[in-house]
Amino acid sequence: MIKKLLGAAVVAAVAFAVVPVQAAKLSAVGCSGPNFGKTESAVEAMADGDSKWVAEKEIAAAQDSMLNGKIAACGAHLTKAMQATTAK
Repeated sequence: MIKKLLGAAVVAAVAFAVVPVQAAKLSAVGCSGPNFGKTESAVEAMADGDSKWVAEKEIAAAQDSMLNGKIAACGAHLTKAMQATTAK
């Protein structure tokens, strides 16, 4: 009985450690031309307001990061810009 509980606890601990990492990887937007295009199109379609301003700033930061060779930072900024397009 204790071995079964211990085994279940180990499986649960591994699941809780792995699932958020996988979800974060899947929701991230990579730094590429098509992703820039999709994000910029989504931002252009937004109504004027704070969310659009934030998204535009994130796109500018992503472009700056890409030009400086910081691909991970570029992807992070594009992800934030895309998230701002869905914010209300």
